Amino acid sequence: MDLSVVIPVKNEQDNILPLLAEIHAALEGRCEYEVLYIDDGSDDATPQRLAEARGRYSRLRVLRHTRSCGQSTAVRTGVRAARAAWIVTLDGDGQNDPADIPALLDVTRAADCPATLWLVAGWRRTRRDSWLRRLSSRVANAVRSRLLRDSTPDTGCGLKLFRRDTFLELPYFDHMHRFLPALVLRAGGQVTSVEVQHRYRLRGASKYGLHNRLWVGIVDLCGVAWLQRRVRHPVVQELE
Repeated sequence: MDLSVVIPVKNEQDNILPLLAEIHAALEGRCEYEVLYIDDGSDDATPQRLAEARGRYSRLRVLRHTRSCGQSTAVRTGVRAARAAWIVTLDGDGQNDPADIPALLDVTRAADCPATLWLVAGWRRTRRDSWLRRLSSRVANAVRSRLLRDSTPDTGCGLKLFRRDTFLELPYFDHMHRFLPALVLRAGGQVTSVEVQHRYRLRGASKYGLHNRLWVGIVDLCGVAWLQRRVRHPVVQELE
C-alpha cells in the first residue's frame, strides 16, 4: 500500500460520490492506494451515500463517529486506521482537486527528496471563497506565520501529504490539523508547499465561519507557540 487517502466529512451527502469518482480517476494506475472516509456524526444522508459508494469502490473503507468530534479527531481516526506509510488528506466538500494529489506524491519520490521531508502542504494561491473568508484567511496566515515561523503560506488547505508515523507522534488536540506544519517543524522534520487548485463549493454548506474559527484559533495559536518554546532535541550518544 503506497498511499492512504483520508477524508473527514460531516453532512456532505451530495459530495460523496462525485469526489470519490475524481479520486479514483486521479490515482488509478499511479499507485496502490486506499480511501478512508470518516463520517464525523453526520445527521443527513451521508451514511447512506457512503454505503452506496462501498458497493462501487472496492478501495473504499468507511469509519463513523457516533457523535461529532471535530475535523482533527476525524483525521486522526483515519490516520490510525490507515495501512500506508504516507497519508494524503483532503476536504470532503469538493473544493480540493484530487488531480493535485500526484503532484504532492512526486515531491516525495524525487531523487533529491530529503529523508526529513515529512509534510507536503497544498497552497491555494487563488482562493475560490467569499471576500470575507479570503480576507480572514489572509490575516490569519500572516499572524500565524509571523508568530510560529512555520514557512507555510497556507496551513488551512485540507490537501496535505505526510508520513503516518510522524503524524501519530505529534501532540494531539482539537484543531491541530491547522497547525501541522509548525508541529512537524517542532518535531525536527521539514515542510514544503506545492501550489494546488481551489474550487468553488458546488454542493452543501460550509461548517465553518468567522466566529467559530476566530477565538479558538487565537487560543490554539498561543498553545502551539507555547509548545514550540519548550521543545528540546537532544544529541544522544551511546557509551561503549
